[in-house]
Amino acid sequence: MNEVTVSSACKYLGVSTSGYYAWRKRQANTAQKYNDLKAVYWQHHARLGAPSLVHDMHDLGYNMSERTIGRMLKKLGLRSRIARKYKHTTDSTHRLPTAPNLLDRQFTVTQPNKVWTTDITYIHTKEGWLYLCVMLDLFSRRIVGWQTSHRIDRQLVCDTFNYAMARQGYPTGVMVHSDQGSQYCSRDFRALLLKNDCTQSMSRRGNCWDNAVTESFFPTLKGHVVHGSVFSTRKEVNAVLFDYIEIYYNRVRRHSANGWLSPEAFEQKYFKNLEGSIVHDTV
Repeated sequence: MNEVTVSSACKYLGVSTSGYYAWRKRQANTAQKYNDLKAVYWQHHARLGAPSLVHDMHDLGYNMSERTIGRMLKKLGLRSRIARKYKHTTDSTHRLPTAPNLLDRQFTVTQPNKVWTTDITYIHTKEGWLYLCVMLDLFSRRIVGWQTSHRIDRQLVCDTFNYAMARQGYPTGVMVHSDQGSQYCSRDFRALLLKNDCTQSMSRRGNCWDNAVTESFFPTLKGHVVHGSVFSTRKEVNAVLFDYIEIYYNRVRRHSANGWLSPEAFEQKYFKNLEGSIVHDTV
């Protein structure tokens, strides 16, 4: 039996050879596009939807809209994990002195280590509850400090603050914003802020929007790595938190507030521009 050539088949079907090869190329490109989208989706461990993935695809050379990526994800049967509503952990029903709301929802900051926001959440394990406290730099949304404990007390917030200060090189003049939880109103924590030349700011009682950036971090974290998981030990949770915060969130996860750069990439861009402006001024 004679083998049918591409040119003879195209002639028989009434299509051009160039048109056939163009069609083949489009099919291959479409398959590659879907493969690349799946790779990016799983790189983020199914944590992100179309609004965030569009920027990763753009970095790969694809000029695609959120709507297009949304359709492709649906066709692939993929969807991001949904964050649940955040529940308050700290107790603000006390008679300890509080600080004024100096931050006043001014969440856009132009330099690192000017405003840190902080909060506490809890994660269940078979050993009991594990409490997580974070310090978040509003400039880049980077978690500059975090600590865990089996107790939700003033020592947890003090340890988190001390860790953040050491990690950031003991900056002075930082505004530290929190809710009115008793841990943040404690004498020990207030003395620690004073010792490090920091200003204390607090949300109005019962107003979660005054600390919206940090409070939105916890539902994202829990939706990505906690909900649906069963942890046997607190040590197991600590390993998961390290991977999410240090490896993924700070280094990889994009933020709209950062022009869709990760916290680390946003800070690197800032310092690179700062270095360039200093060199320019000295010339």
